[in-house]
Amino acid sequence: MADEPPPRPAWARVLDPARAFVEEVGTLGDLAFKSFVWALRPPYRFNVMVAQLEFVGVQSVFLVGLVGLFTGMVFAVQTIYGFRRFGAENMVGGVVSLTLSREMAPVLTAIMVAARAGSGMAAELGNMRASEQIDALETMAVNPVQYLVVPRVFAGLVMVPVLSLLFFLVGLGGAWIVGVYGLSLDPGIFADRIRTMLEPGDLTQGFIKALVFGFSVALIACRHGYYASGGAVGVGQATTRAVVWSVVGVFVLDYAITSILTPVG
Repeated sequence: MADEPPPRPAWARVLDPARAFVEEVGTLGDLAFKSFVWALRPPYRFNVMVAQLEFVGVQSVFLVGLVGLFTGMVFAVQTIYGFRRFGAENMVGGVVSLTLSREMAPVLTAIMVAARAGSGMAAELGNMRASEQIDALETMAVNPVQYLVVPRVFAGLVMVPVLSLLFFLVGLGGAWIVGVYGLSLDPGIFADRIRTMLEPGDLTQGFIKALVFGFSVALIACRHGYYASGGAVGVGQATTRAVVWSVVGVFVLDYAITSILTPVG
């Protein structure tokens, strides 16, 4: 009977989460680097990219628009309720526009894309890995990263900012409907507060966030699907991890970008 390996020391078990995190970051960095390198090399499969743009963007329009509409409406109601306590309800338009442009639009758009498109990417790539289709691509001298990962990362990078803008506009429209027609705010003052309080830098910050979120969501989804193992069970676990870590990544990156781009003091 073979000797059993000695038990691992306690300090090594304590460091396991940190080691796993470092390995995960390294795997994401490696996949991001390969994606960048292969994105610059021919052949450029525009039909595959267009299909992914349609999957990530066009198929998410209704979901993002619906969430944006009700987010703007709910936020307007809550803001008016709070501001009326000290007679500042005329500031609602500006506050809603600032919150949507800087935070809610890019963050909630990225979460919706992660839940719908990110899970689909992870499941599709995971099934391809389980059925050895990715190995078949390598046998046919087709680089799997260039064929499978690059179009999906490109689609996330392009379409999440576009969907974030849609979220912002629809959410602002929902806030206008509730504020002006539902709660009798003056439409001229509502629009004037948006014009005076919303600056180009606020929209730029939201755009930068959406750009980073789109890249990270697509990259994390592709990473978990591309390296999935364990058959059907492994594909399911990879899909779950892709969504969870995409959402966590969005919030972590949101704090980091906000700390860098927002002056304090």
